[in-house]
Amino acid sequence: MSLRQRIGQGIDFHRLESGRELWLGGVKIPSDKGCVAHSDGDVLIHAICDALLGAAALRDIGFHFPDTSDEYKNIDSKILLRRTAGLIRDKGFHIINIDSTLCLEKPKIAPFIQVMCHTLATTAGIPYESVSVKATTTEKMGFTGRGEGVVAMAVCLISENIER
Repeated sequence: MSLRQRIGQGIDFHRLESGRELWLGGVKIPSDKGCVAHSDGDVLIHAICDALLGAAALRDIGFHFPDTSDEYKNIDSKILLRRTAGLIRDKGFHIINIDSTLCLEKPKIAPFIQVMCHTLATTAGIPYESVSVKATTTEKMGFTGRGEGVVAMAVCLISENIER
């Protein structure tokens, strides 16, 4: 038996707007602005889903969970991650790790990183130690620096057991 490993990467962007809830990594973050989206707008989970789907060559999040479907209107993105992890398992893979980065000026994310990692790991069905969340700013440059939006990037490693 040999082990085949595959890497995936994902990126997502959402506009921020006053009066909306901000969900990042499955955690509600206190903020005066939240993401504009068809779902709950969890940009971090969306990037992770794309990384996982890409690694397994299963297209992208929009293919599996289209924003034109009422089924996904205001959906909790943890449901999308749970379903994505199921698709990965159904194809014969398991998730080795997820590494992700959030890019936004505010609010500061550091106080929420541990609970995000726990939430993401539990939702994806992997060990806590297999999930990394980091945060950075753009030093007030660009749309993220002006507080107009948020970006999330993720990479993952999955593996598949193959009989030889």
